[in-house]
Order: sequence, then structure tokens, then C-alpha cells
Amino acid sequence: MPSSLQSPSVPSIPVEHNDPVNAAILTVSEDKISGFHEDPFALVAEKSGQPLETVLTRIRAMLEAGTIRRVRQTLIANNLAEGALVAWRLPEEKLDAAFDFLFREDPFSGHVVIRSTDAKIPGGAFRLWTTLKVPAGFSLTEHCELLAGRIGADSFRIMQAKGIFALGVGHVRRKSISPGDRSEEPAVMMRPAVVRLTDLEWRVLLELKREFLPEEIISLPWISRAATAGVTPAEFYATARSLQDRRLLGRFSTFLEHVKPSTTGVRVTRFNGLFHWAVPAGREAEAGAEIGRHDILTHCYWREGGPEFNNVNIMGVAHGTEKPLLLEHKAAIDRNLVAAGIPLLYTNVFWGGRSEIKPSEISPVVYREWLQGNADLIALRPLREE
Repeated sequence: MPSSLQSPSVPSIPVEHNDPVNAAILTVSEDKISGFHEDPFALVAEKSGQPLETVLTRIRAMLEAGTIRRVRQTLIANNLAEGALVAWRLPEEKLDAAFDFLFREDPFSGHVVIRSTDAKIPGGAFRLWTTLKVPAGFSLTEHCELLAGRIGADSFRIMQAKGIFALGVGHVRRKSISPGDRSEEPAVMMRPAVVRLTDLEWRVLLELKREFLPEEIISLPWISRAATAGVTPAEFYATARSLQDRRLLGRFSTFLEHVKPSTTGVRVTRFNGLFHWAVPAGREAEAGAEIGRHDILTHCYWREGGPEFNNVNIMGVAHGTEKPLLLEHKAAIDRNLVAAGIPLLYTNVFWGGRSEIKPSEISPVVYREWLQGNADLIALRPLREE
């Protein structure tokens, strides 16, 4: 074919997180769109300074390429279901099979991580860590007992959140954070409190939390979701705002694939540390507010680790590409905590290794269906509604 008749090549759309335009979008879309919005992508465009069509095209392309692993409205799930961080102890030879089962077969386990620590403590034998949500009316302990029997765990530690001080991702934004960077004011603690929903609210909520397909990355994306929920857009919006008013909705977010490299080998992060602190009893809220104000932390909770973990009571998570820099961040948090007059009784780090992430299912309907489909497990450890 003569060159004059050849079709011009179509430039490919950049899909790496460090492309300047993508970075501008992701700095906003990862964790800066709080609550519910009728047109969340338009708000991302406004805050990032990028045209709406560019935002839609880039997010869609990054989702298709796997740079973004999911796009969804997040929930304050601790207010919708009983939740906890669970540490599991089991023989080393069963670790990988247990990991696979919890990630693939238990929809109520969310983050699944194999961790290790250099500290010589009993808790060092607890290598498998998961987040877990069990719908209201069912038992966290009984669910863990059921799973323990299936994966061969001889012990587990359930650590429910007594207070939440930080909850948000923002990996691109955090790349420019220096050790010690923190908000001007201490973090505000949120106490989890499970809320009961009507059938209508559950229908809307399940559509809100459902992950977006690439073809759903459009302006006004909730209109089709309203139809799926069997309500008008106005009813959908009103219900969503009611859920937000009760602090059940988190942020609208694009979640980066931060565990595995992209198709071209680019990594968002390389290391993640679960930081542990023990402070005097009675000062947990104060300590969490001081620790949680540090910008590097994606999560910060008041959880009771128990004697296996030297009675730590504040836990935080940080991600980064350099392990020494993460330790500098932690050292800065330690110094600021002591400077605030809060004694640091003990501290430690559990480093993450193999890791997979998925949202925990929270629907009571889905839970009952799962129980019915796992009769073999139920026969070994009957679960009952509380």
C-alpha cells in the first residue's frame, strides 16, 4: 500500500502511574474524593486540573491495563459489619495453601498478607494476617474457628478496631512525603458502631460498592446503577446521601495495583510495614491521634494485640519503595509521640511479603448463601446467628 494511503498510527494512551497526567489524576482520585458525589469523575477533573474527557480516558485505560486494580465507592465497613484484623498461627508448610484459601474461597477475608518480624516474641509465629468482616448478626469468633479448622491454624488472634485514626490510600501523593510530615492538628478518632439497614438501603449500598467495569467509567455513572437497584436516580442519590450522613460511606477511589509490578515492570511500592506501638492503658486515644496525624500512614487503628504481641495497642500501615526510608518515617513518628509526652512502652514492625487484596463482602444475604454452599465446613464447626 502506498505510504500516502496508510492509516496514521494512533498514539497509545500512557497507563503508568508516574506519567505526569496520570499522576495528577491519581493524586486526587486515590483518596481525595470524600463521601458520595453524583458525578465523581467530574470532581476528579476539577480538583486535578485535567479535562473531564482526559480523566475518563486515562482512568479507563489504567483500569484496563491493570495499573488501577479497582474503581469503587468505599464504605466505612466497620460501621456495617463486625470487622477485625486477624493474625493466624499455623505450620509453615500450610502457609501458602491457607493464603490461597482465604483469598480465593472466603469472600469475607479482605487483605491477606504473609508477614514476618525480627522481634523474638511469641507473636512472631503468627505469619498470616487478614482483615475480616462478618455481617451483623453473625460471630467473628465462630467464623474464625470455622476457617482455622479448614486451613489448619492452631491459634488465631482477633483484633477489632476500638478506634480509627487514619484510613486512606494515596500512594502517588505519598511519594513526596518526608519523614515527620503530619497534619497541623491531631487525628480525630472514629469509633466503629454497626448500623442496621433496610432492604432498600442494602440494594443501593451494594450497587454503590460494586467495582466499576471499564465501560462504566463515564460521567454520571450512578444512573445505570440506580436502574439495577430498582430505583430512580433521585431515590438512589437520596439514599446514598442518607448513608453518607450516617458515616457509612468512605471515599470514591481508584485503587492502584501497589503489590505487583505493572506490565512494563514499574512498581508503585515495594515494601509495606505494619507498625506496632504499645502505650500506657488509658492513653490509646491520645496516642492514636498523634500517630494517625502522620501523612505516611494509610491506616491507623487502636487495636489490642494481647500478650503474644507485647500488648501493643496502636497499629499503623505505611508503604514505600525503600525500606530504610520507611524506617525513617517510623522513627519520626516515635520521636513525635515521645515529644507529645506519651510514653512508648514497646514498638515493632511486621513486614509484608506475599499479599493479595480484595474488598470484604458484608451482605448478610451473601453470608447466608456462603454458609449454605460450605456445608462441609459447617458440619465441622456449626455457625449460629447471635
